[in-house]
Amino acid sequence: MRKIFSLVFAGFFGGLIAFGLIEFTQSNETLHTPNSVPQATLTSTSSAPIGSIDFIEASKKTTAAVVHISATESTALAQQRYQENRRNRRSPFDDFFGGGDFFGRNFFQPRSGNGSGVIISEDGYIVTNNHVVGFADAIEVVTSDGTKYQATKVGTDPSSDLAVIKIEGDNLQTVSYGNSDNVQVGEWVLAVGNPFSYLTSTVTAGIVSAKGRNLNLIDNDKSIEEFIQTDAAVNPGNSGGALVNTEGELIGINTAIATPTGVFAGYSFAIPSNLAKRIVNDIIENGDIERANLGIGGYDVNEKFAKENNLSRETGFYVVEVDRGSSAQFAGLLPADVIIGANGKDVTKYEDLTEAIKFAKVGDTVDLKVIRNGKMKTIVVKLKKQL
Repeated sequence: MRKIFSLVFAGFFGGLIAFGLIEFTQSNETLHTPNSVPQATLTSTSSAPIGSIDFIEASKKTTAAVVHISATESTALAQQRYQENRRNRRSPFDDFFGGGDFFGRNFFQPRSGNGSGVIISEDGYIVTNNHVVGFADAIEVVTSDGTKYQATKVGTDPSSDLAVIKIEGDNLQTVSYGNSDNVQVGEWVLAVGNPFSYLTSTVTAGIVSAKGRNLNLIDNDKSIEEFIQTDAAVNPGNSGGALVNTEGELIGINTAIATPTGVFAGYSFAIPSNLAKRIVNDIIENGDIERANLGIGGYDVNEKFAKENNLSRETGFYVVEVDRGSSAQFAGLLPADVIIGANGKDVTKYEDLTEAIKFAKVGDTVDLKVIRNGKMKTIVVKLKKQL
């Protein structure tokens, strides 16, 4: 049975190649766990002659707009995180796995990390990854000319691994958004960032290897993934940096790698600029984004299922469960309802429903078209926080 606890579900992934979000280090430890920090990789294997492509102007346009970010968590915030973990544990033994020991001693240490960011406005708005700054309450930004700024966190969206921070400045060098929908497989691209934190303003070249990758890399049950896959070399420290085309236009935010070692091994993944722009604008306008749950479970309707359950339609999503206290329950959705539309889009299967409402967040409304007892009706669901 398909369970829609959220707008979009994420699963775990396996195999010989380990996938991870790019760059973030705490002391000497590289994190790969859910709250982890990432690492980055890409490699150029194309046989096209690089000499026929001019990367100079694109590099000039971009390097001054890509910054180095140092993020730090205070002791107070680490202690708060520890206390929240203790409140959420289900048994005393969870302490062994949740940051403390049986006697309640706190093993949560303040976290710190480094990454990259892209200046998108002359007055100092910077887009980066949530995993680079989401945990922090102190953020320092260093521009390519060595100028240091203290940044404030505007907001985050863990579901897409995007965040926006801001520095106070005027006439800052920016990168213009490109149209990531127009990006073609085989197209040359540049990755700009700060690998290993000390190789600042580094530019590497590669090609677009694939588009629309959903690899379940983001550890969030409402994850939004449509990665551009490239083979331009990136490494830890590149997280939040720019992926640009040969015109110097921003077409992606470098976010993840496929690697068995944690460093460059061949492929990396960037959040497309069209997706990033939409979410970044939402963050700037509204602050932190919290995706919401519908709170229903059920099955895709097909010909066989329709006959077995005496349904009048052979497509849609059949509701079996409505979670107690969920947005769906408060809206009046019932078991045996068949959802055939969401926000004006047809729903023939589960994926249609999640796609139609994947950007919805707490406080938004979702118009569901439902068949109940053979009659069509519209149910308006106001999305609320998960219980």
